[in-house]
Amino acid sequence: MAINELRSIATFIHTVELGSLSKAAAAQQISPQAASKALGQLEQHLGVRLFHRTTRSMSLTEEGHRFFEAARPSLLGLQQALSGARQTREDLAGPLRIVGPRSVSVSVIGPVIEEYCRLYPEVQPDIQLDDRRSNWVEERVDVGFRLGAAPEEGLIARPLFPMQMVICAAPSYLQRHGVPRSLNDLEAHRCSVFRHSEDGRIIPWRVKVGDGEQDHPVRPAFCTNDEQLELHAVLAGEIIAQIAVPTGAALIRSGRLVPLLPEHMTDSYQMFIYYGSRRAQPARVRRFIDLAVERLANSREFVLSREELARAAAAAQ
Repeated sequence: MAINELRSIATFIHTVELGSLSKAAAAQQISPQAASKALGQLEQHLGVRLFHRTTRSMSLTEEGHRFFEAARPSLLGLQQALSGARQTREDLAGPLRIVGPRSVSVSVIGPVIEEYCRLYPEVQPDIQLDDRRSNWVEERVDVGFRLGAAPEEGLIARPLFPMQMVICAAPSYLQRHGVPRSLNDLEAHRCSVFRHSEDGRIIPWRVKVGDGEQDHPVRPAFCTNDEQLELHAVLAGEIIAQIAVPTGAALIRSGRLVPLLPEHMTDSYQMFIYYGSRRAQPARVRRFIDLAVERLANSREFVLSREELARAAAAAQ
């Protein structure tokens, strides 16, 4: 049913219930001329006269009476459904489907979700962490996080902060194995590589060289698709790894991790939050987006300055 047909039927129902076309027009906040036109269009569409009209009065025809008895319950039910949908849009309750990458989710997304749950306990977050790209429509996603390039067209994507990747080791590893002074020196060290969860391929380290970036394969002494397992091995002094700064920033600042070869740190990728049009979002989705942007956008907690990196790296010399 087209919207103009629905309005015409509503005008008809109001006219019968209120007893006049002018009152029906006032109830719908339209002009009497617009209401008269709507009735005329409805009669033309149905191919029957709904009212007997004179200059002073109007009354239902037999066809009009039958149509009123059939249409009124349906219109009432539709109006209740529309009102319920509008109310649901403002409810701070119900499911909230969030997707994001497995990597950095604990350190970045986790605290936001914890705070949101404290603020809105009636919302039920449904969080799916996966390094593959989600199908926004099929998986009924409300809010997503993504590393790298912006999501596909049709979604709103807001960059939150640059995703820095820095080579790190624990002080205990460097005491036993020495400090690599160049990318070539890594050949003699126990390096960790990340295995892509979706297709199983080994992901080479991405490093800055001059003004650009390039892949730098390393010989793996350790391989995993779990960021926390890799981090545990680094802290234990077993391996060198390329760590996402949001995961390693606090550990670098506290001295538990030492950044290596800081001139090769990359920062061309971004962490994005993405979602559909804000105009049609339930309140529970809007509030989560607002909280995530407030806590994460340009946060110094997840970014290391070049000066910080240089000072931390100098400590290992």
